[in-house]
Amino acid sequence: MSKDLLRFATAGSVDDGKSTLVGRLLYDTKSVLADQIEAVQRASVDKGLSTPDLSLLVDGLRAEREQGITIDVAYRYFSTPTREFVLADTPGHVQYTRNTVTGASTAELAVLLVDARHGIVEQTRRHATVLALLRVPRVVLAINKIDLVGYDEETLQTIAKEFAALARSLGFADDAVQTIPVSALVGDNVVDRSAHTPWYEGPTLLEHLESVPVVGPEVAKPFRMPVQYVIRPRRADARSADAPRWGELHDYRGYAGQVAAGVVRPGDAVTVLPEGRATTVTHVDTADGPLDSAGAGRSVTIRLADDIDISRGDMLVATGSEPTVTTEIAATLCWLGDRPLRPGARLLLKHGTRTTPVMVGAPEARLDTETLTEVPAETLELNDIGRVTVRTADALPVDEYADVRATGSFLLIDPPSGNTVAAGLVGTPLALS
Repeated sequence: MSKDLLRFATAGSVDDGKSTLVGRLLYDTKSVLADQIEAVQRASVDKGLSTPDLSLLVDGLRAEREQGITIDVAYRYFSTPTREFVLADTPGHVQYTRNTVTGASTAELAVLLVDARHGIVEQTRRHATVLALLRVPRVVLAINKIDLVGYDEETLQTIAKEFAALARSLGFADDAVQTIPVSALVGDNVVDRSAHTPWYEGPTLLEHLESVPVVGPEVAKPFRMPVQYVIRPRRADARSADAPRWGELHDYRGYAGQVAAGVVRPGDAVTVLPEGRATTVTHVDTADGPLDSAGAGRSVTIRLADDIDISRGDMLVATGSEPTVTTEIAATLCWLGDRPLRPGARLLLKHGTRTTPVMVGAPEARLDTETLTEVPAETLELNDIGRVTVRTADALPVDEYADVRATGSFLLIDPPSGNTVAAGLVGTPLALS
């Protein structure tokens, strides 16, 4: 029997203990091989430590080990008897905030760490803003290093209240935030409940990760599927083993892709965009056979009742709930490029399976992550978040990011280098109160 899969990310400021927390999760759930543990123990002894440095289980780059900081997003896979997990450990240094965008973009939950000695700092606010902007559904505020403040309940409550106010101002519902006091170094409330916090009655971190719902909100959205490939079998050579199947396949025409949102079933009315022609789904196929339905995240091949000119980059959508087809997008950009945005820049935009040339207008405003207000801006620099207008060469079917994450997001690419310079969100998904 298959288990549920939860994708989650960590975030927080430098030295808040993210990598140690991840290492503790892996170690205490027995998700680490014996030779990995031995290697960590040897490296810890070489550093003069009396206990294993569990962060070394995650920080794999030499520069990360030398500097004691996480530089790149580290993905880890582990499981418990209850659930499987894909974890993205993101950097805390302000220079690598763009990596947090990468790690959190597909997360269903984020674990945001703060140091119990320092509480909410500027980078905490910045990461919380990114999580809200990306519409990550759930957040765990992990107050780490509680052993260094004597397991003081009042300290926890003060930090929790301050973060609750911040989370509400960013649009998070109260039930979307769970506060857990932990010590990643010694293991308090990470996997096992701590005897040092009798005043805490909530779940441990692992208990919470195992119990939160994993059905993403995209399943409840209108159906969307960008076409990745048109499957049209060619006639097999008469001498090949596949020749007998030609009679069954010579009329086959399917449209393959990953369901980005909603659910599709045979009999559903769909529209092909940007052309706008309506038709009906006749079959939902996979390599293992036909399906009665397929939800967001499932890769399928769809057959239609009518012979329509469809190619890679087109999108199949639910008839009656179509996205807007436009060549002008009001967007929020998370600028990832080392060089600032040049107004009027000509870039490439990747949306779903379509890539098209675009021109980016001058920024209309930039978000000040300290005050959570918009301020005037002439350009966007590394890690900036701002509002712009993007004009596309081809008409694109787009949703507001606040409505459908998958089809309301895009990437901007620098044509000469091929580097991704911005993550774009359609509309203004961060509603500030």
